[in-house]
Amino acid sequence: MTATATAGKVRILLVDDSKVMRKSAVKMLSDEFDVLAAEDGLDGWRQIEADNSVQIVFSDLSMPRLDGYGLLRKIRSAADPGISGMPVIIVTGAENDDAAREKALEMGATDFITKPFNSTDLLARARTHARYQRITRQLQEQATVDALTGLANKAGFIERLKQDISFAKRHQQPLSLVRLEIDDFKKLFLAHGKDVADSLVMHVARVIRTRIRKEDSAARIGLAHFALSLPTGQHEGSKGLAERIRAEISAHPLQLGGKPVRLGMSAGVLTPDPHPGLTAMTAMEECLQVLEAAIKSGGNRVFGDRDVRKSRVDVLLPSKPVPPPKLEVPVGQVRIDELLAQIEKGETGGAVEQMPQALKRLLPLLRLTSERQRAQVIQFLQKLDEKK
Repeated sequence: MTATATAGKVRILLVDDSKVMRKSAVKMLSDEFDVLAAEDGLDGWRQIEADNSVQIVFSDLSMPRLDGYGLLRKIRSAADPGISGMPVIIVTGAENDDAAREKALEMGATDFITKPFNSTDLLARARTHARYQRITRQLQEQATVDALTGLANKAGFIERLKQDISFAKRHQQPLSLVRLEIDDFKKLFLAHGKDVADSLVMHVARVIRTRIRKEDSAARIGLAHFALSLPTGQHEGSKGLAERIRAEISAHPLQLGGKPVRLGMSAGVLTPDPHPGLTAMTAMEECLQVLEAAIKSGGNRVFGDRDVRKSRVDVLLPSKPVPPPKLEVPVGQVRIDELLAQIEKGETGGAVEQMPQALKRLLPLLRLTSERQRAQVIQFLQKLDEKK
């Protein structure tokens, strides 16, 4: 469970196997900072994973289970950039020589403090790195926020999506991605001008902001193009959210210059399996294909990736059997193995004539397959066709 940070205070994690050292450091820092304590590197890493409000880590080097080097390695190799870039101040003792400090520095240690330390030195280190973190975050926010809407921009959204995908993989939790676009926005822009177009975009951003949860992320990633990352979002629930946003925007035209301007919005919803090969860019591309399918179908509607896959499979395998052409074929059951034997011998004429009956016999078997298996069949057939 994630602890709640004290309002207005930077959260620091102190990792040391000495109970005396932990108590002493907490006492020195707690007036200005919100301090958590961990008894070794393993305990510290668990707290870092569970609590994204930790901003600075002070860690001893010599500890059981997972030492300071191991904790430093985990932090610097973390997929979450908020963790991998965190300041880590290594606490060294008399047993740690220059070689130990050099090793820690090479592994990514930010700074050092030597035991026994006094409150002045400890507070100075904490204040310096807290100030650095604050300035860094301000610069990052300026570089990742859309100036018009206050939502994240594309760069900021991609970074957030990477974190959400990493979390989904690590905890085997669902994740939904939504891409939304205002229909015919270029025509609206040309007809009403930039000021009106900006007002429409801000209106959509306000609707999106009021509909999503605190843990969700929303961004403007194009002129009239938005994206949502929905951690733990189930497919149907995410489609429902996209539909509520679409319906609200469509049902309430904006009054601009005394005239109503009605908007339509299309949306594509992707709920991918959190497999090892999933990346933010591949997920964005797949979701774009779903959005494009919604736009091509007439716009002002919501499509899910499962709807698109189902429609593609149904083209190959329609829900009702298609009557085979009336051809003169041998009477009796068609044997697939015999057809294959004819093809191997080069006797393709008879095999072609019997193909409709053969496909008719295979169709019930194909209908028992899952959507994923059907998609694999389609991909296999496409590859065969490309080789010809």
